[in-house]
Amino acid sequence: MRSIRFHGRGGQGAKTASRIVGTAAFLEGLTAQDSPLYGAERRGAPVSASTRISREPIRERGLITRPDLIVIADESLIGDPTARVLDGLSERTVVFVNAALPSEQARDQFRIPGRVTTLDLTDMTLRQFGKPVALSAPLGAVACRLLGLKAESLKAAITGELADLGLPETVIEGNLALAASCYDAVPVVPVEEMAGTPPAPVSLWTPVYEPPTLGSARISASANSPLRETGGWRTFRPVLVPDKCNGCWLCFVYCPDGVISMTKDDLPLIDYDHCKGCQICVQECPTKALVAEREQEGAGTWRAK
Repeated sequence: MRSIRFHGRGGQGAKTASRIVGTAAFLEGLTAQDSPLYGAERRGAPVSASTRISREPIRERGLITRPDLIVIADESLIGDPTARVLDGLSERTVVFVNAALPSEQARDQFRIPGRVTTLDLTDMTLRQFGKPVALSAPLGAVACRLLGLKAESLKAAITGELADLGLPETVIEGNLALAASCYDAVPVVPVEEMAGTPPAPVSLWTPVYEPPTLGSARISASANSPLRETGGWRTFRPVLVPDKCNGCWLCFVYCPDGVISMTKDDLPLIDYDHCKGCQICVQECPTKALVAEREQEGAGTWRAK
């Protein structure tokens, strides 16, 4: 059995990428299992998805604690302690990072002890579509290539999974072309099959209930949302082109997090410490005065300070 764990941000396509890999493996006669883990998280928040593939029935369930392959859609997650993208990493684990860095440099910069390979999927996606879109197909293509799955199986899996999402045929065709390029371009580091070591036993915890005389739980702390800076969730930031703005206030109205305020001249002012980069304001702006700009300070670094 081989275990693959995808890490990305909400909206980047980690869940669909895990399904693409599972479907491609199934089409080659393997047993497949995939499952996402994101709860009620918002766009831009760290999410993960897991896929297991095997020639035998898969009886293991739950989280993948010892992955054979880790696919990281956003390199900023590596430094986020809440994302825990390198949990269970060993020297035999293959780690793919979506980054504009050579593999050796990425391994040293991010201090990854496993075997590392990289490819700038975001740049390839921008060149294919001309705008930010989900990375489902390229992430799935990279994983299939590293796992040794066939290009024909990948193509059929992408077609089926994206069609199920209701995407138009032109978009699916663009994703197929992008996936084929990524499949051919990624530097291959073969993923070895796990030797079948049984998981360590898990001890059960018995909860202790307090008597009702001690009272019930309540929330007494004040609101703390302003203290959580979600600007680090962004891959693209909305940027104002002042000459195109007509002061309609629609960006202010549509912003789900209330991070856009208006100046006395009716121009939007964006709080980048808390803007998570959902791009709703960019989509709703009638004059295209807000544009998506990729976060990039230097090669391999995606966050602007």
